Amino acid sequence: MPGRVEGKVAFITGAARGQGRGHAVRLAEEGADIIAVDVCRQLDGVTFPMSTPEDLQETVDQVRKLGRRIHAVQADVRDHDALKAAVDDGVAEFGRLDIVVANAGLGSGGATLEAMEEKTWRDMIDVNLTGVWLSTKVSTPHIVAGGRGGSVVLTSSVGGLKAYPNIGHYIAAKHGVVGLMRTLAAELGQHRIRVNSLHPTQVSTPMVMHEGTYRMFRPDLENPTVDDFAAVSQGMHLLPTPWVDAVDISNAVLFLASDESRFVTGVTLPIDAGALLK
Repeated sequence: MPGRVEGKVAFITGAARGQGRGHAVRLAEEGADIIAVDVCRQLDGVTFPMSTPEDLQETVDQVRKLGRRIHAVQADVRDHDALKAAVDDGVAEFGRLDIVVANAGLGSGGATLEAMEEKTWRDMIDVNLTGVWLSTKVSTPHIVAGGRGGSVVLTSSVGGLKAYPNIGHYIAAKHGVVGLMRTLAAELGQHRIRVNSLHPTQVSTPMVMHEGTYRMFRPDLENPTVDDFAAVSQGMHLLPTPWVDAVDISNAVLFLASDESRFVTGVTLPIDAGALLK
């Protein structure tokens, strides 16, 4: 049987590892070709190891093993010209664009808004909100030009629907993604382009599973471990799990990218193990 996105082309940001790689592989499994970008370098102020060129190559290898094509470029989502070149070249190579998954983002925290440094605030907004806007700005015209409709999926967070202390810059950016999503849904609906946002809880990816997160969740401990983090994280959920996996988010991406959700637009979809009800 044909795949659920057979013959379609998807543009995915933050595709070198974690959720982004999961989305690329899951869509490729169901028949899509991929245009992938990731910054693949360490950004100032980020305390955990970020993706590398080798990570992006691994995504390329996994997609190609599935028999699908991939156009992969190192690019910063804050760089309009680099993003536009990556998408334009990918569309020229594959002949179309149907799906956009604006997934790239940063995570940092540990300060109240009053105490937060201005650079920390600006870097978060630039990547997690402006970068999402730029990702859609350079890509949606291709879907419109194709005349076949399509799907845009924006990665927000439980923090896009609910507030938590000491990560106000992240909360503001992820709430902003919801406003961006709703506006794009209103603007692009006439072209049969659906726009929705995803709202994961903690996901077991490198952006979450590191010492900085453990310390943020357990400031009472001098050297918190993953088990210490898990105990607090579990308490945030109704279902018996401390976190979800990247594939859980990728399955939601696939649903929103496929014709199974052909009349779903403007929706904030939680994958949160019940966190929003706590």
